[in-house]
Parts: sequence; C-alpha cells; structure tokens
Amino acid sequence: MSFRASFADLREFDRAVFVVAAARFVNVLGSGIVYPFATLYFYGEVGIAFTLVGTGLFANSVATAGGNVVGGYLADRWGRKPVMVTSMALSAPTLAAYALVTTAPGFIAAATAAGLAAGLFAPASQAMVADLTPDADREQAYGLLKVASNAGFGSGFVVGGVLYGIAQTAVFVADGLTSGVVAILLAVALPRVAAAGEETPAGAESSLAATLREWSRAVTQPTILALAVLNVGFAIAYAQMQSTVPVFAEETFGLTSEQLGTLYVLNPLVIVVFQMPAVAWVKAWRRTRGLALSAGFWAASFVAIVLAQGAPFLLGVGLVGAFLVLRTVGEILHAPLITALASDAGTVEERGSQLSVLEVAKRLGFGIGPVVGGAFFDYGVEGLLWPALVGMSLLLGVGVLSLERRVPPSANGRGEAADRGLDG
Repeated sequence: MSFRASFADLREFDRAVFVVAAARFVNVLGSGIVYPFATLYFYGEVGIAFTLVGTGLFANSVATAGGNVVGGYLADRWGRKPVMVTSMALSAPTLAAYALVTTAPGFIAAATAAGLAAGLFAPASQAMVADLTPDADREQAYGLLKVASNAGFGSGFVVGGVLYGIAQTAVFVADGLTSGVVAILLAVALPRVAAAGEETPAGAESSLAATLREWSRAVTQPTILALAVLNVGFAIAYAQMQSTVPVFAEETFGLTSEQLGTLYVLNPLVIVVFQMPAVAWVKAWRRTRGLALSAGFWAASFVAIVLAQGAPFLLGVGLVGAFLVLRTVGEILHAPLITALASDAGTVEERGSQLSVLEVAKRLGFGIGPVVGGAFFDYGVEGLLWPALVGMSLLLGVGVLSLERRVPPSANGRGEAADRGLDG
C-alpha cells in the first residue's frame, strides 16, 4: 500500500478527530521538551537517588491511573469535552511546579499532582475518537493521534535539548505552558460530543462508590482484563526509554543532553513517517497478530542494548539508535491496535471506563519500569536488566497469541474479506 493511500481514509474523519489530534500535538510537544531530561535532572543535578526518582515516577503513574479511573467514568457521565478541558487546565500549574522541586519528597508530591491531573485526559479523548470513528477505521484514527503526538515529541526533543542546556528548569515551565494552550484550544475549537450516560441523574450515581462500581464492571470484562495485564508488560518496556536508556547512553558513551535529544528524534521521526502505512498494512490482520509482532520488535530492541554494552563509541551509539528504531516499530503496532481492540471488545455505554482500564494498566507499568530499572542500576547489575527485558518481551508475544481464541473476530479486526484472505 502506498504512503498516500494509507492516509486516504482520513478525509472522512469528523472534524473533532483532527481537533483532538492538534491538541495532542501541542500537549506532547511539552512532554517532549521534558522527556528524557527529567530523569537526568533529578538524578544528576538535584541529587535524588535513582531508586527515589523511580519511586517518584511510580507515584506519578499511580496518580495518573487514579485520574484515568475518574476521567473514564466522568467522560461517560458528563461528556468527553469537559473532562479533557479540565485535565489540561489542571495540568498547566502542576507540571510547571516541577521547576520548584529540590528534594525527593517534593519530587514525589509534584509527580503525584501532575499525574492525577493528566490522567483525566486519555480515556476521554480515546472514547471521543472511538465514538466518532467507524469500527473499520479505528486503527487509522488512533494512528493519526500517534502521528500527531510524535510530531510533537520530535519537536519537543530538539527544543528540550536546547532549553535544558541553557536553563534546566525551563523545560518544566514550558511543559506547563503547553498544557494551558491545549486547554484553551479544546475549550474554543472542540465541539460537544454527548456521552452515552449523560442522561444519568446526579446524586447517588456520582458518588465515589458508584464510580468504583462502574469501573469494576469494566475491569471484570475478561478481554479487557487480559489486555490490561498485557499492557502492564508493554508499559514496562516503554518506560525504559525515559528512565534507564538515557542514563545508560550518558554513562556508557558520554552523550550530552543536546546529543541525546537529537538521537531521540529517531523515535517520533519513525512514527510520523511509518505510523499510518504500518497500520494500513496490518489492517486485514487479526489485531492480536499485530500485537505479537510488536512484542517481537520490543525484544529485538533490547537485544540491541545488550550488544551495545562494551561496544566502541560509534557502534554503541548506533546500537542505541537501533534500539530507538526497533522499539518505535513495536510502539507503532502496539498503541493503535490494543486501543482499537479494547474499544471494540467492550460496550459503547461504558467505553470511557473500559479504556481507562487499559490506561491504568499502562500507568502501572510505567511506574514499575523505572523502579525496577533503577534498582538494577543502584545495585550495580544493570547489565542483567536488558536480557531480562528481552525475555519479558517474548513472553508478551506468547501472551497475546494465547488471547487470540478468546477474542471474537468482530473485535479482533477481521471482517469477511480479511477472513477470506487469511484463511484461503
């Protein structure tokens, strides 16, 4: 399939999908300015132990998971737009507060507040896109969000590398400012899209107990629960790009922040160029098969880091670049496929809550990843981390394939034409 053909379906998308994509671009521009320099700053400059930095990132993930639960529920009850605007408005000051952190307790507190505010956004935005997109085009819609996000990331990496070299805390202020811009953009340009449960009266249904009961029904949906468990593992792999790999590259090869930021542009560049063609290429596949292929690319990426240990400078930096490319291909396949699979496996009425389960699992993995990776570094056995991650990635592939028989073909992305093509 040609590059142009892979974008053909975008012409039919609702305008709100493009507004959400634009908001993602600006918001993730801010995240890219900070990422991956936050770990370097708090570990190398502030002097917080790597394990405590990992603990702060874990607190951020736990808080984000809590925000996902509330955001998914409120998106189903109040509507997608109010939740998205509220999330970004609260994120602006909480993200900027990182610039004031000088101690480990302060870092953990700031990370918790920022995570709770940001967590409201993802399930609401994903549910809105699913509401406005036909089942057959849902991978392309989520792929569009990935392209927007990573175009923002790429710009942010370069800007962040420059800002970090001039004034390190400026990256956190810039991150907060972008969230404020997104709140305004969404409030002005995003149309109101009714949530399935907006007619539900207030009162008992808006209580914390009711919220938890609503969310627990999504958790106990077998396919959603299985996908959530797998998403924990994928997120542990994701987290290494932010936490352990930058430290490995700096300590092993002496890369500066500007060099590291430039190298990390490979991640968004690969996504912007290949995201839509890759999703179009696997459109006729079972989604579980595409996820298994994703796990294989993750395993290959960590093999590259294994080989980089002790390698000469140019070869080692090249292998770090290979890690970024391989894990990015895995990301290209993983993110839209698992979100589309969860969107179709659940119910429309509880879509926000069900997608929040996937986000909670991802945040749990994002929290576990830095803590585990940091412990390997703090105890001087970081060389064992990368083979362990290779094994985990292969197990994820096995887990995805074992789930395949439980997923109905209608939710697994296989129409009649795909069945004929694959089954002959």
